[in-house]
Amino acid sequence: MPHHIDRRSFLQKTALAGAALATPTILSSETTEQTTLQTKEKSAIKNKLRIGFIGVGLRGQNHVEMALMRDDCEIAALADPDARMMADALKMIEEKGRKKPDVYANGPHDYQRLLADKNIDAVVIASPWEWHTAQCVAAMQAGKYVGTEVGGGFSLDECWQLVNTHEATGAHLMFMENVCYRRDVMAVLQMVREGLFGELMHLEGGYQHDLRGVKFNDGQTPYDSGVEFGEKGFSEARWRTKHSVYRNGDLYPTHGVGPVAMMTNINRGNRFLYLTSTATKARGLHNYIVEHPKGGPSHPNAKVEFNLGDVVTTILKTSNGETILLSHDTGLPRPYSLGFRVQGTKGIWMDVNKSLLLEGKTPAHKWEDAQSWLDRYDHPLWKKYGADAKTAGHGGMDFFVFHHFVESAKQNIAPQMDVYDAATWLAITPLSEASIATGSAPQAFPDFTRGRWTERKADFAMGDIF
Repeated sequence: MPHHIDRRSFLQKTALAGAALATPTILSSETTEQTTLQTKEKSAIKNKLRIGFIGVGLRGQNHVEMALMRDDCEIAALADPDARMMADALKMIEEKGRKKPDVYANGPHDYQRLLADKNIDAVVIASPWEWHTAQCVAAMQAGKYVGTEVGGGFSLDECWQLVNTHEATGAHLMFMENVCYRRDVMAVLQMVREGLFGELMHLEGGYQHDLRGVKFNDGQTPYDSGVEFGEKGFSEARWRTKHSVYRNGDLYPTHGVGPVAMMTNINRGNRFLYLTSTATKARGLHNYIVEHPKGGPSHPNAKVEFNLGDVVTTILKTSNGETILLSHDTGLPRPYSLGFRVQGTKGIWMDVNKSLLLEGKTPAHKWEDAQSWLDRYDHPLWKKYGADAKTAGHGGMDFFVFHHFVESAKQNIAPQMDVYDAATWLAITPLSEASIATGSAPQAFPDFTRGRWTERKADFAMGDIF
């Protein structure tokens, strides 16, 4: 969780992006027996979950807030080397009258002492991206139920580490992609499952979000307050911006791919075969520094060369024949949009204009406002829990993702966004980097399920545990 990332570290982590597929570990019979024993030991249903939080920056504090709203969660421990963020998180807990948790703030590796506490049932990881894999692996090895925040992977090898560790230990990992629970997205999922769009052909999603005011600040506030980053920045500017300096690919694919992956049953009767990616030149972040009142052509950061193309476009091909287009666009002025599109033989829905066309059900060749259809097909989980979600962040999505994590962890059952989804969605980043680096050459997807995708059933957002 340290915020400093030097160039050598980046190059070491991203070197594997263009390599051939990592060789998956073959589990021995001894490992399988160990996994079975561990699973049996942890089979009892818990009434209260003791949670440790690794990373309590702004996103980690969102999760702490969700835990504070529940009487079946105990905030047992916090780990973060950032004194300011730790103080803010502890203040939140104190103001709610909750017991002070154990604090692990003695450097970036102090989270390991948190994991050694056998009384902690589960951990939520919301640290900077480059720490996710190491912390997830260590947490699973410690027998914790793991919920991890999203981002993009650094290498296929790291993706395999997540899968191999889960299979070796029996510990579960939930990928906490909250956009899968967005209300309109879940209504469209209902419509897809009921056949209103016919056979799916083409889908789109992405991360189209002007983050210039997040990637740069003056070290005091998180948004649009200067042109500093790294050690002089605050919050995500301390670590996230350096990825834009050294990397070129779809660095944040999961908000866009998660929902459409569920609609196309990826890892559940379907899989990604390959992708191709291309990137524009990089101009937006440099121009922001030069034109900002606190920047200018003579500012030291005006000399920084950013590697990340302003718009990265990725096309994925599935085993069942659909195409999926992902866009990563965070360095230019634009309104926020995840740019969803769902198109099949009987109709189309588009997020950007909030409209749809359904053949034989809406006027031909004309867009119709989608809201009445979204209301009609409102997902049962939103109908049931919508009132509870009103006070949660990100339009209620945070309630659903945290609720599923807690309920799954209490029963120690596999989550519906599991380690195989995590590995598959994270792999888009190193594969896109490799494709761009090789002139948009196709990059084959590993099968992280080892062939089990042909037998796994679609279960996302089904049942009360969802």
